Amino acid sequence: MDALLTALADPARWRLVNLLAERPRSVGVLAQLAGARQPQTTKHLQTLERAGLVTCRRIGQRRVYALQPGPLREVAAVLGRLADAADRPGGPREAYDRHGLSLHAERLAAEEPGWADGRMFRFLRSLTARPEVVWRHLTEASLLARWWTPDDLRVSELVFEARPGGRIVQEYRDAEDADGSDLVAGRAEGVVDDVRPGERLSYRLSPLLPGGGLAFTAHLDLGLRPTGTGTDLDVHYRITDSTVDSADFLAGIEIGFGQSLDKLVATLAANPHDTADTADSSGSTGSTEHDPDTRSTK
Repeated sequence: MDALLTALADPARWRLVNLLAERPRSVGVLAQLAGARQPQTTKHLQTLERAGLVTCRRIGQRRVYALQPGPLREVAAVLGRLADAADRPGGPREAYDRHGLSLHAERLAAEEPGWADGRMFRFLRSLTARPEVVWRHLTEASLLARWWTPDDLRVSELVFEARPGGRIVQEYRDAEDADGSDLVAGRAEGVVDDVRPGERLSYRLSPLLPGGGLAFTAHLDLGLRPTGTGTDLDVHYRITDSTVDSADFLAGIEIGFGQSLDKLVATLAANPHDTADTADSSGSTGSTEHDPDTRSTK
């Protein structure tokens, strides 16, 4: 496949492929139609032949080339599969396009400080785990790190002190940035407001701008209600202190936080009775740092 793509990538060879798609032609005629010298045309044809894209036959004094359709169909099939993978319903590209539309709208709206204050989001999820198990995944840093990022990101540093006044630090990187050499994708800092184990958790969290300032403050209120099959989680997400530069952050809330909660649903569905050990099994304080050398700002 690499040889095929390399052969087709040259504009002169691509012109020859198009000419040969019409009918077999001699080297001399191909050179005339392509507006090139015959030695150059011969070299290009030899490259196409080595890649299996054309075949050559000597007829009298002439060398006549014909296009081989098989390799082109192979390339077309591979490209079609790539296009289908990128365009599959519900796939990452769909989320990327939705985010782009939201980003455009938010940037147009962000004209002055406070422009998004009072904005509300609500997220509802039904979880197949008891409230006490869900509570651990909401408050223990080692369990939070499993789900508290959108699909394409990973937690690189996390502190969550599950007590009133407790500190929150959340930093995340691209999920495929294994060695931490890429830029930090985002960082947020906050404080816990209310803790009612198994029932209610509320906290404030502020994403940081590249210069270190706060983009906005998110006030999150998470309510847990036991059901016959597990727990209903009701999340209220309210915006205050929005800056003009916060538009890019707000554009991703609905998609990004929704993806995070979907990961929580999947995590608990896979192990609804999760009893994994954590640094602090009491659930009152959790802290984990996965990437000790990460920078504190983007």
